[in-house]
Amino acid sequence: MRTPKTPHRTSPLNQIFSEQEAAIRNANKRFNAAHSSEDCKLCNSGPHIDFSMAFQPIVNVRAGFITAYEALARGPKGEPASTVLDHTVHNNRYSIDQRCREKAIALSSTLGILETAADLCVNFYPNAIYEPKQCLERTLNMADSVDFPLHRIIFEFTEVEEIHDRDHLLNIMKEYRSHGLRMAIDDFGAGYSGLNLLSDFQPDILKLDRHLTQHLDTRAASRAIVRSVVQVCRDMNIHIIAEGIEREQEMQALCDLGIENMQGFFFARPAFQELPGWTPSAPPHFEEEPN
Repeated sequence: MRTPKTPHRTSPLNQIFSEQEAAIRNANKRFNAAHSSEDCKLCNSGPHIDFSMAFQPIVNVRAGFITAYEALARGPKGEPASTVLDHTVHNNRYSIDQRCREKAIALSSTLGILETAADLCVNFYPNAIYEPKQCLERTLNMADSVDFPLHRIIFEFTEVEEIHDRDHLLNIMKEYRSHGLRMAIDDFGAGYSGLNLLSDFQPDILKLDRHLTQHLDTRAASRAIVRSVVQVCRDMNIHIIAEGIEREQEMQALCDLGIENMQGFFFARPAFQELPGWTPSAPPHFEEEPN
C-alpha cells in the first residue's frame, strides 16, 4: 500500500508500510539476480512466468499461536494461483517448481518469518524433481543467502498428483531429510494413493484434505475416517494438520478428535506478500489427547 506524498512528517504506520514495500522490492531484486544469467536453465526451460507469493497461517488452536505459513503461488499483482499453475507444462515444471520454492524462502524471510516461531511450508512437484541432490542445490543456496534454518522448512507433496515412481520419491525424501528438511503429505484423502502412500512414505506431517474436514460436525462417516487416521498417525509419530476449516463447528469437531493444528479461512485467508496474523478466541474444548 503506497502512502501519498505530503510535506508533513510521515506517520509511524506509513513508515512501516514504506519500509515493507522497500524490503519486498529488495527481495524481488535478489531473486531476479539469481535468474539473470543468460544460460540459466530454470529461466530457459519453457515460457517465462512472472509470479509472487501469498502466505496463509497454520495455527495451533490449543496453544493459540501460528506454527507455520504455507507459501502459495500468485500472479505478480496477486492474481489467483491458476494464472501461474495453468502455464505449467512438461517442459517447464522443473523451472516453476524451483523458482517457487526460492521465491517462498526469499520473500518470507524479507517479511520477517524468521523473527517469529513459525515454520515455512513449501509445495513441490515430486514428478518435477529429476535428481534430488542437484535439484535441491538452488534451494539450499537461497536458504543460505538469507540465513534461513533448514529445519524450519517443510516441503509438501500433494497426494492429488499421481506418483509415477515411488522409489524416486523415496530418494527425494531421503536426500531432503539428510539436510534437516521436513516432509509433509498434502491433500491426504483426496488423491490417488491414500493409506498406501502413507505406508510407503512416513512423512513428518500429514495434512488432511478439506473434503474430509468440511462439515465434519455433521458427517459421521468422515469423523470415523478421521478418527482412524488420527490413531494411525499417533502410532507412527506423524503430526496432523487439518486443512480447509471454515466454520467453528468444524474446528470443534476436529478438537474432539484430538487434532489441534489447523488451516483455513476460519482463521485467516492467504495474504499477498504478507504474513497475516491471527487472534485466537477462547481455547476450544478437547475430549481426547492431542496428536
